[in-house]
Amino acid sequence: MKVFKNLYEYRELLKSSIKKDVGGKYKNSVLGVLWSFLYPLLQIAVYAIVFPLIMRSNMENYTVFVCCGLIPWNFFSTAISRSSFTMIENGNILKKVYFPREILPISVVTSEAVNFVISTIIILAFVLGTGMGLTWYVIFYPVILLIQYILLTGISLFVSSITVYFRDLQHFIGIALQLLFYATPIVYATNIIPESYQWILRLNPMTFIIDGYRSIFYYQQQPDFISLGITLLVSLILCIVGYLLFSKLQKRFAEEL
Repeated sequence: MKVFKNLYEYRELLKSSIKKDVGGKYKNSVLGVLWSFLYPLLQIAVYAIVFPLIMRSNMENYTVFVCCGLIPWNFFSTAISRSSFTMIENGNILKKVYFPREILPISVVTSEAVNFVISTIIILAFVLGTGMGLTWYVIFYPVILLIQYILLTGISLFVSSITVYFRDLQHFIGIALQLLFYATPIVYATNIIPESYQWILRLNPMTFIIDGYRSIFYYQQQPDFISLGITLLVSLILCIVGYLLFSKLQKRFAEEL
């Protein structure tokens, strides 16, 4: 319960950190917050044009299909990449001012979650623009988002604390995310993978999260709550273990930084 007590006591710091992060991301950019839309739109355009040609897929409304995978993936990969160097980036502050160190990775994940919610407008625009329409299943969107948020919080606690001691982890994370991109059903459907390789997808929690988003937006059906429930359980365990590791390693953050 200590972590919740710390977050409550320093809630103003957490809110100001998130607000600064969200507002300052494109502060000196001419297009500003529009980059939250332009960057994923450019990615979607590339995959929507190139992959159907390569894979010779005639999947209906493939653009919507890609949206439901690519935008949640950007949330996942960006949050992990940024969390991996948040302690190093804020090293000077950590040496001078006391505050619960876990606020830094949590604020990164939360600010990226805000950006993800904004980017979800792209999914809604394509769903409505293609004439698919929305169904009542979209009410499960916050549930899937919460599971992804918990998963990312657990991972961020791990990577943010370990990177302080092992700086090369940042580079390994970049490579791992590139490999994981192709081991996640982002630009392809799960059922096209041979059964002998399906276990790789099942070991990846993002498989079930992306399938959850696709269920409510693309397939317009109830998500698989059993798979999401297992993912939630794994995410909670990651959070607990990640916090315990973080608490142990943070004692020497100031010395290492």
